[in-house]
Amino acid sequence: MDKEEDLETLGEQLYSMIYPKHKESAGKLTGMLLELPKAVLSQMLQDEAILTAALEKALKALQAAPKSSEVTHNDDDDVSESSDSLGEQLFELVDIYNTGYSQKITGMLLEQHKEAVLQLLSDPKLLEEHVNIALKTLKEQNIEETDLSDASEADETDRLGEKLFSLVEQMDSLHANDITGMLLEMDSASIQQLLSDPAKLEAAVQKAQAVLDAVS
Repeated sequence: MDKEEDLETLGEQLYSMIYPKHKESAGKLTGMLLELPKAVLSQMLQDEAILTAALEKALKALQAAPKSSEVTHNDDDDVSESSDSLGEQLFELVDIYNTGYSQKITGMLLEQHKEAVLQLLSDPKLLEEHVNIALKTLKEQNIEETDLSDASEADETDRLGEKLFSLVEQMDSLHANDITGMLLEMDSASIQQLLSDPAKLEAAVQKAQAVLDAVS
């Protein structure tokens, strides 16, 4: 009940600010903005610039919604122009949520049919749900990519280490572990050179042996 009262109070405050400038559509605009998170609504009430920007986007969404029937009757060029226009309008609405992924999320949402995109433009609550889903997907992909990257680097190091150890062991079986560990501190490209050039490997092993002799 408290949440409903809060929303009603926010709605009244928003309406009183919107009505003087948009008398005919004040009700619809207020309803659209009320679908946004409360934190965003509070910012709008405190900062008229944020409210004005949100209203411009909401107005564009209202203007775009009735055009759904026109899109199917236009030729290919008009449909292409319409797609660009929809993309711009969608980006502006998505950008309100400040996710940091506005461009990517807009691209994901534009992969749907035009009718579905138009519905998103005219239904802020539905748009918010889709933005949240897209954001979650993007974050999961980033985590997976990071994990895969870390895993592949670790696998590569292990693989090079095994090859290196087998060669070093033939030259100095007593200190093979220590020498291999020292050589693995080099970058992958340098290690690959050692593996493909016996002379370079032998020189590197001798340097490592000298270091070990100095330490022991």
